[in-house]
Amino acid sequence: METIHAGLRRSLPPVPRAAGTAPDRDGRMDAGQRFVAHLRGAAPEFAAAAGAQSAVVREVVPPARHRRARCRVVLRDLDGAERDLTFLGPTGSPALTRPGFDADILRWLASGHAGDGSWLVPDPEASGGTAIDLTAWRTTG
Repeated sequence: METIHAGLRRSLPPVPRAAGTAPDRDGRMDAGQRFVAHLRGAAPEFAAAAGAQSAVVREVVPPARHRRARCRVVLRDLDGAERDLTFLGPTGSPALTRPGFDADILRWLASGHAGDGSWLVPDPEASGGTAIDLTAWRTTG
């Protein structure tokens, strides 16, 4: 890309694509991008499992060797009340983590949140300062 300003030409780097849309060299999305797209697309399923009118997936962070999967879901109930929930999953490969992570979110939402709450963990980035550790929750159920 070239820009002409006051008679001078200069080359600029290409404008990056929107987040989550940049394909890999073969024109396909990488595993992390597929992970994010899949969870964002699961919002209607999350709403149905929670008995909510609607759901928005506000944040998705794919897992990595050093980072846990993370998904923030905002549910809107029929009475207009909102619930802002942050779910934490395992570390690892996005391709291997996704099927279990979204299934665990669905099961947690449908479960009515039974248990002693030992799966709630402090998380300064989560609404209300706590997140739902699905790995811990799965072991208590």
